[in-house]
Amino acid sequence: MERRCRQLMGERRVTIVGMGLMGASMAEGLTRKGYRVSGIDVDRRALDYCRDKGIIEEGYERPEEILGETDLLIMAIYPKGMIKFIEKYRGEFKKGLVLTDICGIKLSFVDEVQKLMPQGCQFVGAHPMAGREKTGAEHGEPEIFLGANFIVTPTERNTEEGIAAVEEIARDLSFGRISRLSPARHDNMVAFTSQLTHAIAVALVNSDRDEDTYSFTGDSYRELTRIAMINEELWSELFLENRENLIGKIEDFQEKLEVIKGALLSGEGEILKREFRSSTARRKQLREKRNEVDL
Repeated sequence: MERRCRQLMGERRVTIVGMGLMGASMAEGLTRKGYRVSGIDVDRRALDYCRDKGIIEEGYERPEEILGETDLLIMAIYPKGMIKFIEKYRGEFKKGLVLTDICGIKLSFVDEVQKLMPQGCQFVGAHPMAGREKTGAEHGEPEIFLGANFIVTPTERNTEEGIAAVEEIARDLSFGRISRLSPARHDNMVAFTSQLTHAIAVALVNSDRDEDTYSFTGDSYRELTRIAMINEELWSELFLENRENLIGKIEDFQEKLEVIKGALLSGEGEILKREFRSSTARRKQLREKRNEVDL
């Protein structure tokens, strides 16, 4: 089935909604693989940039001009915007269309999106675990996907062929591990691996009370705080839509931070050593499971 899917996708048209960093990166990667890729965006300049650079064949401000020819539609926009787009343009979808996304949350909208899909079309949720702190099409580069994790969140409404089409796109973009998770499992997992880490980075930067910090930072600070440069509109939406899971992860983190704080207050060096040994062992285990020199 995967081989047949690859042959078919080489003949099909892929359209990406949203020519920002992620949309442009995916478009360029798929174009390099021989896909026919079009872009949709309200920003004409982003479309022209991507077309002039050969990232897409053509850009459209009016989705109805290309949706009738689109076989695979990738939504690289915010979750709420995605629902509005589908509500407005679902009548233009080509029969057999497979729609996927890049959203960092799933449970709060997957069922709603699938119910909106016209008969003969299907939505297969996906989440590429990659990105960078910069925004805009001009900063896009498909190398950000190399070896990264890719999560697919299928439901009983999806066909195996539809799921395989999305997974084939991930392979052609050079993602490493491709996993299938339920929407609920996905949201619980990314609350820890993605949203909590962003929350920690934001809190760390905002807790700084010394205006001269920049003169004394090293690799540790830079690596921990890189993701504090954050898109406030997108991440506010992601945090709030997944608040129950994220609050639980924050509370777990606070509990472990209190252990370290308590050891400092009591002068218990053995407690600190125990926590350090535990974190070192768990980090090594993660590295070994990924079979990489480093994460």
